[in-house]
Amino acid sequence: MTQRLTQEQLKQIIAEVGQLQQRRDEEIDPEQVKQILQELNLPPELLDEAITQLYRREALKAQRKRNLSIAKVLIGVGVVAIAVTILFLGQRKSEIASVSAEQDRITLAQDGGNLKSVSRQDNPELFYRVTLKDAPVGEKLNLTCNWSNPNAQVVKENYYQTKDITTSVWDTYCRYNINSTAPTGTWKVEMLLEGRPLSDETFEVK
Repeated sequence: MTQRLTQEQLKQIIAEVGQLQQRRDEEIDPEQVKQILQELNLPPELLDEAITQLYRREALKAQRKRNLSIAKVLIGVGVVAIAVTILFLGQRKSEIASVSAEQDRITLAQDGGNLKSVSRQDNPELFYRVTLKDAPVGEKLNLTCNWSNPNAQVVKENYYQTKDITTSVWDTYCRYNINSTAPTGTWKVEMLLEGRPLSDETFEVK
C-alpha cells in the first residue's frame, strides 16, 4: 500500500527527483569518456588512474577545507580564552591593589597589646599580626614578611599563602624567633602583598 503524502512532502520529492535527474544527465558514461579521449588522441587506458587521481584531489581539497574550519574554531576559542584570562588578571590586579592594612601589632604567642621591646635572653617567638581591609573574598593571598635587624639586613623572610578568604576584613600573621645571639637595637618587620608593601612595625631588642 502506497503511503499517503502531504502537499509539502510531494513538493520535496519532486525537487529531489529533479536534482537526481539533473545529476544523472550531467554524468557521462565511461564508454563515452573513452571515446572522447580517443578523439583527443589521449590514451583511454589511463582513464581509471585519472579518475583515481581526481577523487584523491577532491578528497584532499575537502580535508583541507575541514582543517581550515577546525583551525578557525581553535583560533576563535584561543582568542576567547586569552580575553577571559586578561579580564581575570585585570580583575585580580584591581582586587589586590585595593587591599590595605587596617591595623597591625607585634605580640607573643599569646595575643596582647603591641610590643615595643623584647629581651633576647627570653628567646621570644614574635608574631606580627595584621588585619587586612578590602580582602578579596573567595581568593587566596600570597604574603611575605621581612624581619630586619638594626643593620637593615633581612635575617628572616616568611613566604606563605592565606586560606580562602571568607570576609573582606581578614586577620593574618607571620612569626620569627629572636634568639639570645640576636643583635640589640631597633628591629623592623614588614608585610608585603605580592611584592607590594602593606604595613611595617619597629621594636627594640634588648
